[in-house]
Amino acid sequence: MAAHQSGSTHPLVADFIAHRPLLQRVACRWMGDRDLAEDVVQEACMKLMQGTPPPGVRQPVAYCMRVVQHLCIDHLRRRQSERQLIDEDDEGLDTAATSGTPEHHAIGRQLLHGMDRCLRGLPARTRQAFVLHRLQGHTQQEVAQRLGVSATLVNFMVQEAVQALAGCPELCPAGARGHGQ
Repeated sequence: MAAHQSGSTHPLVADFIAHRPLLQRVACRWMGDRDLAEDVVQEACMKLMQGTPPPGVRQPVAYCMRVVQHLCIDHLRRRQSERQLIDEDDEGLDTAATSGTPEHHAIGRQLLHGMDRCLRGLPARTRQAFVLHRLQGHTQQEVAQRLGVSATLVNFMVQEAVQALAGCPELCPAGARGHGQ
């Protein structure tokens, strides 16, 4: 086992891999879809590999399960937020608004345009991977097949886009309050 532990490998990765089927079942219960669950489990493994181990983890499998559960919640919240933004934008373009104020619709459109401007700075394939996976709801495996790359590369491209959006000043105006992710 010591041969596998380099400076960049999280010590919990071995436990994660050993219990991957259990973690996939947990993610599948949360996500309601096997492919989405696989995406979450893969993202959790990447997160563990990239992070620093927290001190004093006494139950590594429970810790890994908690990481998977938190990512499931994040994915579900993000999907709900994206759907609301897209629905609000569609309502504003296609029909007269029946709910929400014009300001809310303008903010939604402004966020989408800001997101578009930030994503334009990325390579085309990275943008496409992000849009297909996060906005259109395709699994990482489906995106990988469509782009002719590995699912792991798709995961890295999506993460690159997420990081670009997180650092985009247009999406978080000065003085705006954060809203949980």
